[in-house]
Amino acid sequence: METRAVTVDVSPAPWTGRFDGDGVAHRRWWQAVTPHTPAAASTASRPAVVLGFCSDAGVRRNKGRTGAAAAPAAIRSVLGPLAYHLERDVFDAGDVVVEGDSLEAGQERAGHAISGLLDAGNLTVVLGGGHETAFASYLGVAGSDVVQGKRLGVLNLDAHFDLRDEPTPSSGTPFLQMARAEAAAGRELQYAVVGISEPNNTRTLFETAQRLGVKYLLDEQCSPEAVEVFVADFLAGVDVLYLTIDLDVMPASVAPGVSAPAAYGVPLPVISAVCRQVAASGKLLHVDVAELNPEFDVDSRTAKVAARLVNTLLG
Repeated sequence: METRAVTVDVSPAPWTGRFDGDGVAHRRWWQAVTPHTPAAASTASRPAVVLGFCSDAGVRRNKGRTGAAAAPAAIRSVLGPLAYHLERDVFDAGDVVVEGDSLEAGQERAGHAISGLLDAGNLTVVLGGGHETAFASYLGVAGSDVVQGKRLGVLNLDAHFDLRDEPTPSSGTPFLQMARAEAAAGRELQYAVVGISEPNNTRTLFETAQRLGVKYLLDEQCSPEAVEVFVADFLAGVDVLYLTIDLDVMPASVAPGVSAPAAYGVPLPVISAVCRQVAASGKLLHVDVAELNPEFDVDSRTAKVAARLVNTLLG
């Protein structure tokens, strides 16, 4: 498999975790994950590459609680000790870092890195970052050769539409940015959301969603059966899928360490089932996890949920 160079701001650091032995039977994530290099290759099933997007510039612009820039390191730290049962190789490409308010430049850099990793045949996993991470992901997915001529679907697990019409991009605007970019390319954004909180989305946002043909389930509608059918219907209409998980989709008791904790939320077992469903579909191309804010986390509870979901998606 040919792999071209991927440029990042910070090279991958060694992962850490509990040591039980060197054999495969004792292996944990920190022992399995290796740095991604241009020569990195896999003899197993499709390899996955982790990329950090250290940004809370979009959250700051959206007047949220900042701190998400520290999330990639926090997720790696709790992923590291987990037992490794995957049948694929996982590489770490390092981090793209947004300094100050240079969000757009950071999104472009991350997008180029993601495109290169996808074109080399990898499943890409981005650890955000605020949900401005989503537009960086979109730039990478849309710029990849592997989506050309295919129907791309964007599935968002989120309490919010993030369709704000603002003069300055933020963590609240990425999916409207995607819709406009797709329209400029002569396509229509295939966008679906699981977990929308009606009290936390204005009437304007619902009207924007209706105008754009966005499919969604309200948080109170998210029974396991309803979500399974909703996701299956969406998957049936696309060839490849970009899955984005905003951790505030889950209840604050499960995910307290986010910018906007949910009063209601979608239960973790339902979110985990979606991850298994999309992984089993064979259509998953790219995934990101956004909005972890370690500063407000409790006992790394939210980080551990993020790590568990990544583990499920790659399993």
